[in-house]
Amino acid sequence: MDKIRKFELMEKIVHELEDLKNSNQALIQKIAKIEVDNIDLGNKRLEKDLPDMHQRVADNLDTIASILEDFATQTDEYSNKNNISALKEQEEISKL
Repeated sequence: MDKIRKFELMEKIVHELEDLKNSNQALIQKIAKIEVDNIDLGNKRLEKDLPDMHQRVADNLDTIASILEDFATQTDEYSNKNNISALKEQEEISKL
């Protein structure tokens, strides 16, 4: 795999991790809303299971955020080390 294609794949993974992070944040918000709504309702099953679900999703979010931070840093370092912007410019010039 050439350097530009590898960088593009790394960027794609960063975007997918960002999407995954956003999805997990939305799940936490939805679970929290159900927990609040259940305060008035008092459903025992929801009272029992929602806090555990909330915690598991929150733990996953922490892991995803950590992976995203590390991988985004690796992607930036790879770009800088391999001068990806110059390689892309050269590729564009070659197409002309």
